[in-house]
Amino acid sequence: NLGLDILQAALHEVDPYGFERPEDFDYVAYEEFFSRYLVILTRRAIKWSKLLKGNNGIQKSLKVKRYIRKGIPNEHRALIWMIVSGAQANMEQNPGYYNKLLEGEKSDTLVEAIKTDMNRTFPDNVQFRKTADPCLQQTLYNVLVAYGHHNKTVGYCQGMNFIAGYLILITKNEEESFWLLDALIGRILPDYYSPAMMGLKTDQEVLGDLVRKKVPAVAELLDRHGVMWTLIVSRWFICLFIDILPVETVLRIWDCLFYEGSKIIFRVALALIKQHQAFILEATNLPDICDKFKQITRGTFVTECHTFMQKIFTEPGSLSMATVNKLRETCRAKLVAQGSTNNI
Repeated sequence: NLGLDILQAALHEVDPYGFERPEDFDYVAYEEFFSRYLVILTRRAIKWSKLLKGNNGIQKSLKVKRYIRKGIPNEHRALIWMIVSGAQANMEQNPGYYNKLLEGEKSDTLVEAIKTDMNRTFPDNVQFRKTADPCLQQTLYNVLVAYGHHNKTVGYCQGMNFIAGYLILITKNEEESFWLLDALIGRILPDYYSPAMMGLKTDQEVLGDLVRKKVPAVAELLDRHGVMWTLIVSRWFICLFIDILPVETVLRIWDCLFYEGSKIIFRVALALIKQHQAFILEATNLPDICDKFKQITRGTFVTECHTFMQKIFTEPGSLSMATVNKLRETCRAKLVAQGSTNNI
């Protein structure tokens, strides 16, 4: 029975993606959730198979958007990410480009920086261990080195190793992982990884503005204690929730990220904050606030990925890309102005 096999794999000490379960992992609660989720997964898999059997491929449409929000079955995930992100088209238009990058001249400083981070990337994942066969460290190294030479303005920046690692776990394909990384860093995320990290700083301010509008009491708490948003959420943005939310939930978020763009990150952040508003407001000092923001990324609310994903589209209310871009313009201008006054 395939369903039973999947359930057993999900309840193993190592999860289906190779991550070891923490010692305090609640197997009972997870089994209860996963047996329910399995029913949904099976139903979605049938619908996706029908959709993919059609002749017109995957075109952007309300139906496809709805399907993606309800989760892409793992066996189709790499393919759908590749198509909807534009990575597939780029890869087909540039045959042999990836291998050329690997065969070309290398920057020693870039190579050194990447090598340093190899052992720090997912020490809790058995597929990235030196002892694994095949060991994914070499694949990860290749993808990052190729990307650093492809996009010289970004080169390599911490955080990219985790993102590339997840892409490799899902696609199981080096070249596809490279083009998906390119889609994320080059198009979907605005300037998160360049040396000045202007896009990242801007988006943290944008989140601050959105919280001020949608969850004012939390914004007021942070202001009162002089807490900068960057202190609390920078890893949410840089790692796209890797190592912050459960793997299955992260993948469901990424399904939407590849299709709908970076506004999804704000939806997730707002849903987390809004859902736990009362809990966050119990905080009375800076360490307390930081601790509360760590705790809201754990527990059943985030583990139950299917209901969590429904929540991110209902809780925060309407949030269009136009709204996000408008806020980005104002926040960016503010940061630029501050920067120029700081440089004087």
